[in-house]
Amino acid sequence: MKIIGPDYLVFGVDDVDACVQYLTDYGLKPRDVDEAGGYLEALDGTGILIRRRDDPRLPAAMETASTLRETVYGVADEATLQAIEAELSKDRSVTRGEDGVLRTVDDLGFALGFQISCRRPLDLPGEISNAPGARASRPLNSLGASEEMPALPRSLSHVVYFVPDHARGEAFYARLGFVCTDRFIDVGPFLRPAGTEDHHTLFLIQTPPFMKGIEHFTFHMGGPTEVMLAGTRFVEKGYESFWGPGRHQLGSNWFWYFNSPMGCHVEYDADMDLHDDSWTARTAPPGADSSQYFLFHYQEKWAPGGPPPKH
Repeated sequence: MKIIGPDYLVFGVDDVDACVQYLTDYGLKPRDVDEAGGYLEALDGTGILIRRRDDPRLPAAMETASTLRETVYGVADEATLQAIEAELSKDRSVTRGEDGVLRTVDDLGFALGFQISCRRPLDLPGEISNAPGARASRPLNSLGASEEMPALPRSLSHVVYFVPDHARGEAFYARLGFVCTDRFIDVGPFLRPAGTEDHHTLFLIQTPPFMKGIEHFTFHMGGPTEVMLAGTRFVEKGYESFWGPGRHQLGSNWFWYFNSPMGCHVEYDADMDLHDDSWTARTAPPGADSSQYFLFHYQEKWAPGGPPPKH
């Protein structure tokens, strides 16, 4: 089954305006947005759909406080949709809406959708760097960073769930061709579907049942400099940093997480490892020593200055 990754996430929220403004400031482009919400997209068309919590078009809310209503995955072709429908119809209701989305619910109660992927091909340069001992990558007099350079989300990378039974969740997604690339012991697996080489598009974290829901989602950026620039601009707009910037160990991706009005964290990431079926999954204990190589903190002022203190 050639499942590529999440095309879009659907949220039912109390404050539509705050969520739309947040995602716009994050770097997504509003499309068909009004007072009832709407879609905000990255450069490749993947994105976030915001609705009012009581919008009748939304799937049913979870029994917890999570505002996530649906995760819609993009697939490569109609054959994959038919294979998903055939597999999941064995033990649950599967429907196909007028929008072409195949809908069901996983074994843990998360609403799922599957569609021919909306992702538009991107033809953009990735970040390049110069290093002693290597041929120069950037031309002479070409700047590696500037105040004016864009730093926009390119593609919806992955989603992370808090789940009460990570083993049951992993078994369900294995039916759809997801494989474990790495695992935090007694916490949960990083999962990669067959249609992508990204280290993971789904991570399951074991939690008490009352916490079930979304922990965070993230969009891929063009490189670590874009993570730093976008995150700095976000901080300077008044948004609260939660964790980062830094670089993960499992997946190697650069990260910077922020608090959000959707009741979950939202991340910028870049430079994730790519894997195929020859990769052997690693296991690691959870904790700072195995989740990050290093961690920076935003510092507004780095040198002394200004007038002497008043007495």
